[in-house]
Amino acid sequence: MYETIKLETKDKKIGIIKLNRPDRLNAINFKMVDDLVNALDELEKSPVKVVIITGEGKAFSAGADVKEMVDTPLKEIVLKGHMPLWEKMRAFKKPVIAAVNGVAAGGGLELAMACDIIIASESAKFGQPEINLGIIPGAGGTQRLTRTVGKYNAMKMVLTGELISAKEAKDMGLVVKVVPDGSLIDEAIRLANEIASKPLFSLILAKEAVNRALETNLQQGLDIERRNFYVALASEEAKEGMKAFLEKRKPRWEE
Repeated sequence: MYETIKLETKDKKIGIIKLNRPDRLNAINFKMVDDLVNALDELEKSPVKVVIITGEGKAFSAGADVKEMVDTPLKEIVLKGHMPLWEKMRAFKKPVIAAVNGVAAGGGLELAMACDIIIASESAKFGQPEINLGIIPGAGGTQRLTRTVGKYNAMKMVLTGELISAKEAKDMGLVVKVVPDGSLIDEAIRLANEIASKPLFSLILAKEAVNRALETNLQQGLDIERRNFYVALASEEAKEGMKAFLEKRKPRWEE
């Protein structure tokens, strides 16, 4: 069904998307944008609670397909380009884990940052090398990166185009965990299972509240958090969770 990605599910709770253009270091082209949007649509409608995005082969993604970008008229890039993917990632309600293997550069790093949690293999590399092509990041590289690692670290990465190691990325707060190369998918699945053990409705409300912390001022964020708290409190999941706590048993969430 998909030409540029692989999609599978695990235990009906976890969706795994593998970027699958290994001969091009999983460079993101227009077809991959369409495939990713359609896969996310499929997963959003499914019982899956958590999604993992990773790369096939030696890279997570080296970024946009430069040849395609050069050969595409500017009007087409402006009218469509990769925007459907970034809009879908921003609107996707379920938690998404980026499991970064190899290089995540340019649009590849922007894709990872559009996810909710980033874990990485020891050999992973991160960067925004667009400056080396005479352009700048265009899908969050100057915005999400700055909000995550601070102005000075982001400025250095964007202005030099250098790649940093997984350890450096973790020290900056970009990556939450670095694992041996052979353990990346196992760790991603372990983390996804831990998250998937929680009620989906609460996960959706919590994700929205955390994301709004970066998009609003403090008072607006607190208002959204309070609203989502009240909505969660009135849910069947909350009734079961608090009852289970008082009865000293595990909650029985609806799948």
